Amino acid sequence: MKTLMIDMDNVITNNQFTLFLEEFLNKKLDFNTLNVKYRQDVIEGREEEFRDIYQYKNLYENAPLLEGCYETIKRLSEKYDIYIVTSYIWGKDIIDPAENLKNKFNYLKEKLPFIKTNNFIFAQNKKIMHFDISIDDRLSGLENADFKILFNSWSNKSISEEYLSENNIIRVNNWSEIENLLLKEFND
Repeated sequence: MKTLMIDMDNVITNNQFTLFLEEFLNKKLDFNTLNVKYRQDVIEGREEEFRDIYQYKNLYENAPLLEGCYETIKRLSEKYDIYIVTSYIWGKDIIDPAENLKNKFNYLKEKLPFIKTNNFIFAQNKKIMHFDISIDDRLSGLENADFKILFNSWSNKSISEEYLSENNIIRVNNWSEIENLLLKEFND
């Protein structure tokens, strides 16, 4: 059975971090128009103030799965050995790592009960692992995969189709595209 790695944030769910940032800054944020690498870049210089308020808040409480995610992962789990690989450490330590790890684990266990909890991997560096297929919204999460799927996100929109083609990376916009790709690509 082929191994399938799926990233969590911005692939399975959009956590509540943007809502916390908007609440903190008292304004709506559109990351498609902001020139930042990470969402926390918008609070640069105010990290300590943010941490004092939000470091123990649950980023996943009331966070829905992305549309079609549950059904697609459920169907794919019948054909692939699925691993959810996600980081739990935030830059500049603005979210408590121990609390975040616990919250991520509980979220995955509740929302995707058909995935064995032994297949939840919490790691900062995905490059040290190899999977047959990887789905991630960041290029760094795809480096050690045979088949690479980039989940479209505000953080990767500037990556050219030429670059993706040269590096054998397929961009997808939603879970329906993933299902069509994976069930046809390896099962025809």
